[in-house]
Amino acid sequence: MKKVLIPLAVMTAAGAASAQSSVTLFGIIDTTVEHGSASGPGSTRITQLTNSGYNSSRIGVRGREDLGGGLAASFWLEGSLGTDDGRAGGAIPAGNQAVTAQAGSGLNFNRRSTLSLEGDWGEVRAGRDYTAPFLGLLKYDPFLTNGVGTSLGFAGAAANGLAPSGTAGVLGRASNSVGYFLPSNLRGFYGQAQYFLGENVQNGATTEHDGNGFGVRGGYAMGPLDVSASYGRTKFAQTAGTGDFKTWNVGGQWDFGVVQVMAEYGRDRRDSLAAVEGTQWLVGANVPVGPGTIRTSYSTYKADMNTPGLANPRAGKLALGYVYNLSKRTAIYTTVARVKNQDGSAIALGGATIGAGVGNASSTGFDVGVRHSF
Repeated sequence: MKKVLIPLAVMTAAGAASAQSSVTLFGIIDTTVEHGSASGPGSTRITQLTNSGYNSSRIGVRGREDLGGGLAASFWLEGSLGTDDGRAGGAIPAGNQAVTAQAGSGLNFNRRSTLSLEGDWGEVRAGRDYTAPFLGLLKYDPFLTNGVGTSLGFAGAAANGLAPSGTAGVLGRASNSVGYFLPSNLRGFYGQAQYFLGENVQNGATTEHDGNGFGVRGGYAMGPLDVSASYGRTKFAQTAGTGDFKTWNVGGQWDFGVVQVMAEYGRDRRDSLAAVEGTQWLVGANVPVGPGTIRTSYSTYKADMNTPGLANPRAGKLALGYVYNLSKRTAIYTTVARVKNQDGSAIALGGATIGAGVGNASSTGFDVGVRHSF
């Protein structure tokens, strides 16, 4: 990504330089033609011009100031872009719960909005940020949770109702968070801890802690090896069949040079009266070919409803894609994926939908697009 830097010299009254600051404007424009179709009566198909088939379209500004003595302050403001129709930002969960209506509100920094203090001891970061378990899924998915190739490990929890009804954002990002990140000089070891608030009035109601949660992640990356484990929990009252949402995953990758292989495994749980659990795993690879990369993965998700006589939905997805780099900043890409549903699972690709009551349906998705970064 090419950075546009605006250096700022902050001078003392005597004229000596007291600190150095920089501000970077950055972004990604990713526009995609996408097609999705599903089998069975009442199922649909759709072809659309959309965005974020390879990387999520975004625009942002970030900055850093050297405060001296090894201490620095930094900020990061990043909002999503609908490059197909010009929309910017998006609805942001209120207190990590219900999504508020924000039609016509303009650009929101819904992807990230943080302020940090950094030093040799690590980084303290506050604001809206990725959750620790999501980073575990993102890092070991060849498709980076974008487009029709996205791992079922991320889509499965929402599609099968494991994410508590009423909460939002805690699968990928959480607002009102405070996190700590280990310094980068620990011989390959890295880690983070995060706590976030639902910001409810404390009035003794069973829902007063809804949206509160935490996440932790630790790993090791050195040479061709990168492995990590993550855990997260979000509080939600056990009313109307919902309850606390818990998730954990482990993953790793090894770069052989001619191929980078990766795998991950994870579990989700919703502590309702009849606890609902989900299991996901993925194996994938990136294969450099000329100026581009072949990407492939197979992922699965199975929900255990823990109810006698009730089927346990499960799905498997095979995805294959190719990215051709025209330059360091511009790439063209294509992806094709197919998901097979069983026992009531109804995951569809590319904006398609599966008809009500259709059993063992399949869905196919296709992306072709252009990505430019600046």
